[in-house]
Amino acid sequence: MLTIDAAQTALLLVDMQNDFLHPEGAYGRNGQSCAAIAALPPRLKAVADAMRAAGGWIVSTHFTLVPGRGGAPLISPHLKALRPFLGAGDFAPGSFGQALIDELKPADITVEKVAFSAFYQSRLEWVLNRAGIKTLVVGGIVTNGGVASTVRDAHVRDIQTVVLEDGCAAFSDSAHEATIASLATISTIASCAQICSILEG
Repeated sequence: MLTIDAAQTALLLVDMQNDFLHPEGAYGRNGQSCAAIAALPPRLKAVADAMRAAGGWIVSTHFTLVPGRGGAPLISPHLKALRPFLGAGDFAPGSFGQALIDELKPADITVEKVAFSAFYQSRLEWVLNRAGIKTLVVGGIVTNGGVASTVRDAHVRDIQTVVLEDGCAAFSDSAHEATIASLATISTIASCAQICSILEG
C-alpha cells in the first residue's frame, strides 16, 4: 500500500512549459501538437492542488536553450536534427516560452535543465536535499525522454519515485506504454486519481 509523507514529497512537473504546450509556443507555432500531451494539464492540476493542500511541494523543471553569441540558441546536434524549427528566443531563460504553463502555477522550486535528465548539470539534487524532499511524484513530458531519464537518475540517488501513468505522455502511445512498463522495475506506477486519493485521505 503506497503511503505519502507530503512534507517530504514533491510533485515534479517535467517540462510543462509554454513552448511545448501553448498554441503560441515554439512547438504550437510549428504544428508540433499531440492530443495525449495536450490532455495532461487538468490531470496534473488536480494532483498539484492536492499536493499543495496536503503540505507537499511543487517542483517544476524547465528545458532551456541557452542563447549563444548573437542570440542563436546553443542546441545539441541530436535535438537540432529532431526539431530543426527551434531558433532564437525559443526556450530562452526567463521567456514566456520557457515558463511553466499558467494552469500549473505556481511552483515552489523551479530548475532549469539542458538535457533529458533534470539532474544533469543542474541544481535539482541540491534543492531537494535542502528542502528535505525524499519522494518525487513525477508527471510531464515526454515519458520516454525527460521523464524516464529523470526518474532513472533519481533512482540511482536513492530518491523514491512514483510515476503518474496518466500524468505523463509522449508523442507516441507505444513509446509511452513501453517506457511505463520499463520504469515499473524501479518506480511505483500510479494514476493521478490514486495519488489525489492518498493525499486527500
